[in-house]
Amino acid sequence: MFKYSLDNKRYHTLNYFLKTKFKSKVFKVPLDAHLSCPNKINGNGCIFCSNGSRANITDQNLDIKEQFKKNVDILEHKWPHSLYIAYFQAGTNTYGDINTLKQLFTSVLDIPKVVGISIATRPDCLNDEMIDFLSKLNKKTFLTIELGLQSSNDETLKFINRGHDTKCFIDAVKKLKAKNIFVVAHIINGLPYETEIDMLNTVKLLNNLNIDGIKIHMLYISKNTKLAEIYHKEKFPILIKEQYIDIVIKQLELLNPKIVIERITGDPIKEELITPDWLLKKFCVLNDIDKEMVKRDTYQGKKINKTN
Repeated sequence: MFKYSLDNKRYHTLNYFLKTKFKSKVFKVPLDAHLSCPNKINGNGCIFCSNGSRANITDQNLDIKEQFKKNVDILEHKWPHSLYIAYFQAGTNTYGDINTLKQLFTSVLDIPKVVGISIATRPDCLNDEMIDFLSKLNKKTFLTIELGLQSSNDETLKFINRGHDTKCFIDAVKKLKAKNIFVVAHIINGLPYETEIDMLNTVKLLNNLNIDGIKIHMLYISKNTKLAEIYHKEKFPILIKEQYIDIVIKQLELLNPKIVIERITGDPIKEELITPDWLLKKFCVLNDIDKEMVKRDTYQGKKINKTN
């Protein structure tokens, strides 16, 4: 069995990491602090953005502690002894008044059974004052900063209107790692006109930056997005399931086994999805990745010393 898994997976699972660290079942509780995104305000946002990552928020109209309680009440019925990480998921959570953000993040520290905070943000929204505060927060709890990269190809970043370049991401990671903060990178496979080499180069970059975790997404096209307009006009290729699985496995083979795989597929909202339909069967995708890794007799990090 692969060293960093409790589930017969051949990659470093989040379940393994959290259970090993906290000696308990741990859930990330998604929260919406009603924060905006500078890229939306100044540049119309990323072309794939439709709902600001709010798909998993139980009720974003409640305040933070009410959102947390509503989510946890559901979990407590099945896992009464579990622990929790407050996950500021929606929007850009380091964009705004610094004092307001400080109060927001520290407000969840006194909630019973909260053992950590995870903050999703952008690499261009981490100034020195925020980094300094995050460093102090990191001493009080287990802090994770989730940073969207999506691709290491700057031409792709321009095409998707990401609003920053790869160097901006690299600089942000280096600043966070200098403060011993746990960093999780987000990438997207299947971005328009990207090649397999582009996608593999993205994980090679992340490997060299010594990130702590990664979330791998599959590009999907949602209604009422700029990406949908481009797709209807240009009909650029979309990865089929078999292509996606093949690329993910090759990416895993190139990743340091100590990097936690926090996500390995997309998670679209059915009513908003245009394509690809196969993403709606999430567990089938996960199972097919597992089966193919067994068939190839491969695992995370297998080829890390056999490539540049």
